[in-house]
Amino acid sequence: MGVVGAIRSHGRRVGVALGLAGMAVPLAVAVAGPAQAQARPLGRSASTVTPVSVAASSCTTTAGPYQQQAERFLGRPVDGRQSRADCLAIQKFQIDHGVSPTIGYAGPITSRVMSLISAQKAAGHNPNAARNCPTDKGRIACVDLTRQLSWVQDGSRLVYGPVPVRSGRDRFETRTGLKRIYWRNINHWSTLYKVAMPYSQFFDGGQAFHSIDGSVWSPPGSHGCVNMRKGDAKKYWGLLKNGDDVYVYGRKPGT
Repeated sequence: MGVVGAIRSHGRRVGVALGLAGMAVPLAVAVAGPAQAQARPLGRSASTVTPVSVAASSCTTTAGPYQQQAERFLGRPVDGRQSRADCLAIQKFQIDHGVSPTIGYAGPITSRVMSLISAQKAAGHNPNAARNCPTDKGRIACVDLTRQLSWVQDGSRLVYGPVPVRSGRDRFETRTGLKRIYWRNINHWSTLYKVAMPYSQFFDGGQAFHSIDGSVWSPPGSHGCVNMRKGDAKKYWGLLKNGDDVYVYGRKPGT
């Protein structure tokens, strides 16, 4: 199948832009060093975030099973009891990260997103500490499905990242293994899902890096593509080219 045919067939797996616009979270991972490009903090959006008006009347008074985890993550007093302030803080986190329902209840989905963000923060400046991504390929884009992180490295030198991504949901998993970028389209459009896929870089059939407008933390995930924030996808566009390697490993939580 030619390039055009391959791209037209990608629809089953393309990422769908889900979630809400706000993405500010209480964490930051930045890359430093004279030989490294500066990555935006994990919790910052590339575009200006419109302040979210919290629907205070919808706040639940019930403490969820992950109440203490949520309180600890959000810097609230850890007592396991749902206060009004606790609910508003949890609700804002849910709105900012595309977690539904947005009623301030500390349930399993909210817990999973918080745990994921904590794991992303822990990656720090050395996302390839375990050396899971090959260091003998020259320039390569690494995708860790378990932590939902991606970065670009040259050998063992970190070039950009790590940055948060959103990979394929259950039954539409992003396929693992060593891939190669074979087609790029800066203004790609999915004819199946009727959504824009800016800065698309296809590396495995219909699976590609591309930006989305919503939150990269919003569950359940894409249809196989590696969704990115606009600024990160734009940076990848400048760093990568046809023929560059992509290595995907791990397993997305919940798949």
